[in-house]
Order: sequence, then structure tokens, then C-alpha cells
Amino acid sequence: MIKKLLLIATIVLFSACASGPNVTTVQELSGSADAPYDNILVVSLFESYDARRYLEKEIVEQLSAQGVKAVASTSLMDSRTPATRATFLAMVEKLDSDAVLVTQLVSLDTGAKMQDMNPQSTYNIRPTYYYNVWGVELTEYVEPQSMVLSHTLALATQLYSVLNKEPVWAIESKSKIVQDYDHRQDYSVFVNEAKAISSQLSLGGLLAP
Repeated sequence: MIKKLLLIATIVLFSACASGPNVTTVQELSGSADAPYDNILVVSLFESYDARRYLEKEIVEQLSAQGVKAVASTSLMDSRTPATRATFLAMVEKLDSDAVLVTQLVSLDTGAKMQDMNPQSTYNIRPTYYYNVWGVELTEYVEPQSMVLSHTLALATQLYSVLNKEPVWAIESKSKIVQDYDHRQDYSVFVNEAKAISSQLSLGGLLAP
């Protein structure tokens, strides 16, 4: 059960209710003289290939909307391709990228509790032989308890200059996620994280206009 919960949480997004990510740390590192960038390889490093694909897709959409050429690493590989330095360097060479954006999991705290479900009731009302007296039958349908999962998720994102082969920018973001175990198909966490990352890159002057 613990392994299953961690896998669900690592997929980041499958939540019923998620607050937008809170960017807690922004670092502008040395070596950004070649900024801004307009050809970025987007890489996510999670255990789940689907989580990587979903987040990369959303980041690419956000960067593309700002006029930047961005390519998701998962569009050039499948779940069997090793996520190694050599794999990503080959992509950089093929795309002639000038920067690589890497997002990875920093920490994940997960909790679970059982929650009572709201009962549903039906009434059957019928007259009796007595004046103004009615018979009422009440039937209650009580659902089984549901498990509610809560996660505190921290992601770290770094932007690497291909020319200098060094990180030039980094942020850390945290999200609080609450989800019903039986209904965990909300995609909004991917979208929110991608918007936060893209926004911070733009504010830092790292995206070519």
C-alpha cells in the first residue's frame, strides 16, 4: 500500500484539490552571459514516465506561448530509453539547443486518513386509513469510507547553459495536494507547475522575446 501511495503521489498531478505551487527559492547563478535563450530542451526526472511526459508537455506549451522554441525530451524517447546524461546530450546536439531546463523531485511527504461519506436517503410516503396521518418509510444508503491522501510536494528546476555547461538559474517550488483515493485524475497540478516555472523564467529575463 505504501509503495502504491508513493507512486500515485510521484505522478504529481492526480489530485482532487491542489493549491498552486509556492515558489520558495529563486537563484540566479553565474554563467548566464549568453542569456536569453530561445531553443530549450525540457527534461523532467521522475520515477513515472507518464509524469515526466505530462509536465514536459505543459512546460513546452507555456514556453512556446512566449515565442520560445521548446522540445520535450519525452517526445524524443519512450519509457524504455535510459534517462542518462548521454541520452540528453545527444538530444541537445540533435536540436542544437542553447539551454536545458531540468525539473526533479526534491521531497514528498504523504499522509492518508479515512473519511466518512455522506449517506443518501430515500423516503416513501403513503396515506393511512386515518385522517391527515401519513406513513413514512426512510431508507438510508451509506457508502463505505473513502481514503483521503494529502501530499506536500517540492520540485527543483534548474536551467543549464549549453555553451557554459553550467546551471545559470534555479527555483524550488512547493505544492499542497489533497486527493480522494477513488478520484485522482485532476491534471491541474501539471499545468500550475508549468505556469510557475515559465513565469519565473520570464521574470528572470532568461527567455528570448
